[in-house]
Amino acid sequence: MRFVTLNTWGMRGEWKEREARFRERVEQLAPDILTLQETVHAPGNQQARRLLGDGFHIAEAREREPGRVGAPPGQGISAASRWPVGRVFEVDLNLTERTGDFACTCLVTEILAPQPLGRIWVANHFPDYQLDHERERRLQAAAVARQLEEIVAASPGHVVIAGDMDADAGADSIRFLTGRHVVDDFSVCYRDAWEAVHPHERLTTYSPSNPHQRDPDWPFRGIDHVMVRCAVAGPTLLATSCMRVFDRGPDTVSDHYGLAVDYEVAPSSS
Repeated sequence: MRFVTLNTWGMRGEWKEREARFRERVEQLAPDILTLQETVHAPGNQQARRLLGDGFHIAEAREREPGRVGAPPGQGISAASRWPVGRVFEVDLNLTERTGDFACTCLVTEILAPQPLGRIWVANHFPDYQLDHERERRLQAAAVARQLEEIVAASPGHVVIAGDMDADAGADSIRFLTGRHVVDDFSVCYRDAWEAVHPHERLTTYSPSNPHQRDPDWPFRGIDHVMVRCAVAGPTLLATSCMRVFDRGPDTVSDHYGLAVDYEVAPSSS
């Protein structure tokens, strides 16, 4: 299975050209599942469908931005799969008084993949972005993890959390998801694909070297992640490769770089 995640940067800049190049690169990468952030979904404007064409089943989040400078109304998150999609729902991430001005949400999609993969729960996690909102991101990560634990207990399957999480490996929210931090006496463990494949290399997906980057000294650089839930013997899917994508020349279609991860079923899960 190949999994791709990218913050698409909505319809900013020369989006017609960016859209065309995105479509070409997706065809080359041939992903099975994608999580996309900052896609526009509004009447007459189905950006994810235009980006991906007719070869994917697409799930759209209901939580959407009303519109702000540089972004049309309807910006939010989408998930796509070449395999059929089952249940779809959202985890409400409006958990404090500071989350009202941003469409933070988590879109959970049931992917009905063929064997030996079987059911895959994909959580496109898009928490608060503000630099000083790690409190919110920590609470939001815990809320998503609790919901996913309930889901997988009732309907077992692999669980992948992915997306623009607006926090790097040292943040409490990411440390919580990767099993290194406890929130309210609750803990989980997800295996980060980049860390699994590149254990000695720092992840950078939000970089001042990106020509679309408008935040020259944003403190958090490795903020896009793909993670698999761990069972007793470790992650149920093993990352065999993890590469940064949409990060060179005309392939740089967003202010973020993306990730492409190849997975195989862990022996203990088959």
